[in-house]
Amino acid sequence: MSLINSSIRRVACAISGGVDSAVAALLLQRKGFDVIGVFMKNWDAQDEMGTCLSSWDDFEDAQAICESLGIELVQVSFVKEYWNDVFSSLLEDYENGMTPNPDIFCNRFIKFGALYSHAMEKIGVEAIATGHYARTSFGTFLENYRSDKNVDLLRAVDPIKDQTLFLSQVHQEALRRTMFPLGNLYKHQVRKIALENNMLKVSKKPDSTGICFIGKRNFKDFISEYIPNHRGPFVDVDTGDTVAYHNGVHHYTVGERCRISRQKTKYFVVRRDPSTQAILVASSVDHPSIYTDCVFTKVPHWISDPPRLSSSHPFYCLFRFQHSDRSIPCQIFEGCDGLRILLGAPMRAITPGQVAVVSIHFDFRLVVTTSSGKRACCQPFINSLYFWCGQHGLRALVTPHALGNLVQ
Repeated sequence: MSLINSSIRRVACAISGGVDSAVAALLLQRKGFDVIGVFMKNWDAQDEMGTCLSSWDDFEDAQAICESLGIELVQVSFVKEYWNDVFSSLLEDYENGMTPNPDIFCNRFIKFGALYSHAMEKIGVEAIATGHYARTSFGTFLENYRSDKNVDLLRAVDPIKDQTLFLSQVHQEALRRTMFPLGNLYKHQVRKIALENNMLKVSKKPDSTGICFIGKRNFKDFISEYIPNHRGPFVDVDTGDTVAYHNGVHHYTVGERCRISRQKTKYFVVRRDPSTQAILVASSVDHPSIYTDCVFTKVPHWISDPPRLSSSHPFYCLFRFQHSDRSIPCQIFEGCDGLRILLGAPMRAITPGQVAVVSIHFDFRLVVTTSSGKRACCQPFINSLYFWCGQHGLRALVTPHALGNLVQ
């Protein structure tokens, strides 16, 4: 088949050894691109049993995929970059009472940072591709690429597998040269394509879940290898009484149930205070203290022209905090050193360190801001904000970065 974009011939496709990246490479090949598979090694530690966590099985699967397609496979190591840009920040956030999402920062710094740069500069390609479920305004295979335009990041056709939230911090430069071959497909269609093309093993391979470098280990055991435990009290938010003790605030996140031995009452995390090691807990899963209706940002940064904001006139939006959340109405106001977001309804467990999405629908356009949440007292505070807009979906127009400590 002839190329649909004559200016793009060589494409580096990230191959993880799973079904999504395998089918992505297959579809690229069908479109006539010269595809080079790239397997990333991002973690090089050993677990307690001395087994390397870089997943030799996945590399073997990646090799088998590329051999079946007749394409070259290049293995690259971003262990140093992952440690410096993703894992170190993750540890710092946990120590500061936050719950970060490493997948989002891995996409920003590794897949669409280090990999993108390596592919363009070292491998010599014109574009990269991944098996993410997402779309862009430049088309599935960049058939609508324009050098004089910014690209829009659009939601995938499959609403369950849509991964645009996890791509919320990808730089515009990389996104402009990225193909998402699976954006118009549902997961069951992807598995069917793999099966029909003799990719039997990967077609039945389960989706990857959890944090990649932890493997099958218990997360609390894993994080304790890097962050020392500090004993602190569980404090009942209603009575102020200490109901038990824990081994460190980094083991808990807002909204989760605390497994307290010899305690009949079910307690849930309201807030963590790393300075005192105290964890406020509530005796009900739907306790009002776990909900909030106000979010603050400090110094939002916009990569495109920001909307006109006011401290007195609201900018109407839809707010989404988790990948599986439904959006709720909200209003954005300009503050003296950031933004104030009022939610149309209280939301449960808005967790410091996670990513939130605010979208605005008008004339079939969707404007999105994403941010990393941090909160003081009972209100979440956000330490960075990004703005997207697009004709039919999301537009990644942001270069997010840390904004330092927030005003308490």
